[in-house]
Amino acid sequence: MTKRVLVLWADNHSANLGVRVLAQGMAELARRAWGNSTIIDYQDYGPGESGVSFGTRSILRDIGRRNGPIKNRLRNYDVILHTGAGDSFADIYGLKRLSFMVYTHFVARRMQIPIVMGPQTIGPFTSAVGRLAARRMLRESRVVITRDTESASYSASLGRPVDALATDVVFALPLVETETTRDVVLNVSGLLWFGNEHVGFESYRASIRKLVALLEADGRVVSFLAHVVNRPSVVDDAAAIREFVAADALTNEVLIPESLAHVREYVGSAQLVIGSRMHACLNALSSGTPAIPWAYSRKFAPLLSDIGWDVSVDLKKTADPASTTMNLINTTTDCQWQANVQTVLTQAAGRLDIAVEALKADSPVAV
Repeated sequence: MTKRVLVLWADNHSANLGVRVLAQGMAELARRAWGNSTIIDYQDYGPGESGVSFGTRSILRDIGRRNGPIKNRLRNYDVILHTGAGDSFADIYGLKRLSFMVYTHFVARRMQIPIVMGPQTIGPFTSAVGRLAARRMLRESRVVITRDTESASYSASLGRPVDALATDVVFALPLVETETTRDVVLNVSGLLWFGNEHVGFESYRASIRKLVALLEADGRVVSFLAHVVNRPSVVDDAAAIREFVAADALTNEVLIPESLAHVREYVGSAQLVIGSRMHACLNALSSGTPAIPWAYSRKFAPLLSDIGWDVSVDLKKTADPASTTMNLINTTTDCQWQANVQTVLTQAAGRLDIAVEALKADSPVAV
């Protein structure tokens, strides 16, 4: 029988191309596990393709009603493939976002729809209510798959050992055959360029400017890449790049992708990608291009290290990210870059095979 799957907390038309990775990558895993005839739809916090939001207003209209908007949406599916929005199954982004996940999980369980947690970051949960909700959600999930060892350990500490340790679903996406026509592609993050809670934005801007100056002094040609484009808030990568280019009167090539395939063509055409968005770097690595992540959160290091990529710059711990990056570039040969990328591709493929087997097994968990 054809399985009807809802990929939850992902949007195939999101302004954030990392969210599109979650949608398309999870869909690919579902097809590998349950067949190409699997019917797959997507649902994020906003209405997206469905026209139904899973936010505050819909929850208020759904509570206590048999035919509320969320219940009517969920009852169309045989299984829910929960993406956690990549790294949002946590309370570090606030309890409001977590509450949307908690309510949807509760409703699905009451409707006896199996919940599968696909490869994602789990935690951290810094509040007592967050940990309580996480324990219950993990315990009630039919299958739990993480994308890094730290998340696996964290899930076990909450009382639910994971069924599979995988990696990011970007490695399930098809390769894009592209000639190498660009030198350095630099992803400038609007999240960090404007005021944010992760790193000092003035320091980030200064580091980006210094990196560009050092690269060009070394004879490298730099293209700027947006990985989040045209968000309603306007605080996206494209806005950051436009401000940077205008303020410094730059003439560098600016790459504004129109689709996920488009961004994968861009990173596939580069000799090297340097990125502050994790999925800009993961899109590069999964396309065979070496990448130097400028990491701003816990999600980067364990995921990358697990698949054999130990090259990164921690923006919170590195005094001079630009000089550190140049040192990495100047002390690594092309052969070393390519050998390490092949290791990543091999290890990632093996981990995703494990994830697919976990989905096929559909391991029952006592609830």
